[in-house]
Amino acid sequence: MNYHIARRAASLTPSITLAIDAKAKQMKADGIDVIGFGAGEPDFPTPKHIVQAAIDALNAGFTKYTPSSGMPELRQAAADKFKRDNGLAYKPSQIIISCGGKHSCCNVILATCDPGDEVIIPAPYWLSYPEMARLAEANPVIVQTTDQSEFKITPAQLRAALSPRTRLLILNSPGNPTGSLYTSGELKALGDICVEHGILIMSDEIYEKLIYDGAQHTSVASFSPRHYEQTIIVHGLAKAYSMTGWRIGMTAAPEPIARAIDAIQSHSTSNPTSFAQKGAVAALNGPQDHLAGWLAEFDRRRAYAWKRLNSIPGVSCVNPKGAFYLFPNISGTGVKSMEFCAQLLERQKVAAVPGVAFGADDCIRVSYATSMANIEKGLDRIEQFVRTRNG
Repeated sequence: MNYHIARRAASLTPSITLAIDAKAKQMKADGIDVIGFGAGEPDFPTPKHIVQAAIDALNAGFTKYTPSSGMPELRQAAADKFKRDNGLAYKPSQIIISCGGKHSCCNVILATCDPGDEVIIPAPYWLSYPEMARLAEANPVIVQTTDQSEFKITPAQLRAALSPRTRLLILNSPGNPTGSLYTSGELKALGDICVEHGILIMSDEIYEKLIYDGAQHTSVASFSPRHYEQTIIVHGLAKAYSMTGWRIGMTAAPEPIARAIDAIQSHSTSNPTSFAQKGAVAALNGPQDHLAGWLAEFDRRRAYAWKRLNSIPGVSCVNPKGAFYLFPNISGTGVKSMEFCAQLLERQKVAAVPGVAFGADDCIRVSYATSMANIEKGLDRIEQFVRTRNG
């Protein structure tokens, strides 16, 4: 039978990162010694007090529906987090708890973009942003950046990308896949343009707490009341609390946008998992002392991997200020990213993500959210692969 598939679904590209991670895990299950650099999740366990809060919730029978946009206690905890960490005052009614940060992003685009609207997306981008725009029948406008600008869009590039159909600018700082962090001045310059033209900003701040070298995170919503009114913050607990599988995301938005997202969510997923929300309250309100140790270990891995990558012929790499990714430029090897990653997995049993998935075919993404032993072994194999190809 020939089934009709809606254009909005047929036009979507499956996540390459999830596909590569799944293939690497299957190879490991088959007994193959694979080093996986593909996963975008911390290798540390979820802190015990968070796990215990979810266990306690299950034992207490907290397994029923909550309000579609999250239980009041968690929405208040999220509002308190934005006030405490970012100096931003949100009422709980402006907070939407969703089924992960990805769900939060998708909700925002669906709630703010009509068919034919344009969404400006700096590249390299998190691979789901353009697909989410297409799902809303909006048009992604990709603005290419390079390692020369540390993969950050400039005000001149933003102005050049504007049109009467521009609805939304997506900013991700620190960013996936590059780890790049915008300075306060850089963010304000971009935010000022959006304020001037009445353009909304979706600010993806999920890597906010994973920052190195004494750098500081700034939210574009913090610069003025106008910036606040035109910014929608998407956030989540996956990265800073190692809660990727818990699927808890957060959105902070102006009231009308929050209400629109609430309406969408009430007809799509309803509430996020009840007992996971109890764990999320413990994450936001509980001790944060796990983070210093995680950051120190991530920083140690980052420094080692960055130095090693830059020592490989034909490879160069910007030193990222945040997240847990490196995005080396492999153009000097003479191979594009898909072929590079396919051959790397085949010949050396190392799984990395081709940069073409993120709109940058001259690069690959390497996650250092894995043990130092894996990083050392994996980089040895990458170096051997490149030297063999070039030799």
